[in-house]
Amino acid sequence: MRISTLQAFNTGVGGLQKNYATLTKTQQQISSGQRILTPADDPVASVRLLQLDQEAGQLQQYKNNQIAAENSLAQEETTLNSVVNILQRVREIAVQAGNGALNQQDRISLAQELKQREDELYGLFNSRNARGEYLFSGNQGKIQPFIRNPDGSYNYQGDEGQREIAIASGKMIAINDNGKSLFLDNLNVNRVTTAATVNAGGSYISRGIVENKNSFDTQFPANGIQIVFTSATEYDVLDDAGNPLAPPVSGQLSPNDDNEYTIRHAGVAVILNGEPQAGDTFTVEASGEEKRGILDTLRILREDLESSSDNQTGNYATRDAVAGALLNIDNAMGTVLTKQTEIGARLNVVDSRRLENENLVLLNQTVQSELRDLDYAEALSRLSMQTILLEASQQSFVKINGLSLFNILR
Repeated sequence: MRISTLQAFNTGVGGLQKNYATLTKTQQQISSGQRILTPADDPVASVRLLQLDQEAGQLQQYKNNQIAAENSLAQEETTLNSVVNILQRVREIAVQAGNGALNQQDRISLAQELKQREDELYGLFNSRNARGEYLFSGNQGKIQPFIRNPDGSYNYQGDEGQREIAIASGKMIAINDNGKSLFLDNLNVNRVTTAATVNAGGSYISRGIVENKNSFDTQFPANGIQIVFTSATEYDVLDDAGNPLAPPVSGQLSPNDDNEYTIRHAGVAVILNGEPQAGDTFTVEASGEEKRGILDTLRILREDLESSSDNQTGNYATRDAVAGALLNIDNAMGTVLTKQTEIGARLNVVDSRRLENENLVLLNQTVQSELRDLDYAEALSRLSMQTILLEASQQSFVKINGLSLFNILR
């Protein structure tokens, strides 16, 4: 085969270019610290690195979501702590208002503080998070959950949902709670009304209190009952038409330390003051909502204190209002405290998932490093060898390029 001078020249130049390109690539790897500069360097590792980059992006998003969830739950927990503190103060005011030695002006003064506490709770129930969303409006983050009506009552405008956020693969967590389940769906003990049909003895019968919800729901007659006295100390409990219950129910008065008589039936308790006579008849009927919101409980107690009269009947009415309000407040506090426990559990889940996420991030970075990072010792040895090869090829090219038949002819 004949080899022309041009062919030998091109072959030499091609070899130089190849050696120079190899050397340049090694230098780029050393300067960048990465073994893979283009997908062609290692197609399999490049695909795996792309997957790991996507996974790293997800892990970063989970981290951001965990921070957002933790902040939102911590703010809700702080808000509920404030709610509990206010309810404890409201309870103290209610107990103080039940003191029979107070006059109407004293009760009005307590009602004024109740109004301030009511306004505080109203503001807390409409709290927003750092993103400007209402904490207790369910899924309706842009809608104010509670509004005050012209008559002083309150309405809930949110829904019954919870906003959730992904804090790990396949793990969603609620970052808020709706105000309906927290502040509205509290058992209301003032679910019965009482009246005196025949009251020759001039006794006073209190508002009824539902002491046992299950007994009331399953045993209390739908149309109410009658308490009919057969003597000054004995009574029968009849249905609304005056017929005996099945089985018959009767009882005998026994005064407590305050010289009051408590009558109980089917989960309902009423207090009788005074000395009834045979034939006196009192009715107890189911009425009112099963559940009552915290704000309405405070409003009703405040209105009762403001309208109480300075006489024995007014004292009895205040006692009844305070008794019902205290039980409703206790029910509300129980709901809030239970929710605080749930929030603490959610925060623990976020904390454990954060640690897991940090471990996954570290593992992801380790695998990426193994696939992408350069072995400097090997690369530097290779660079030295490639430099020698390039220099040798350059010298060889010069010598071979200088060979010619014309040199022999001379």
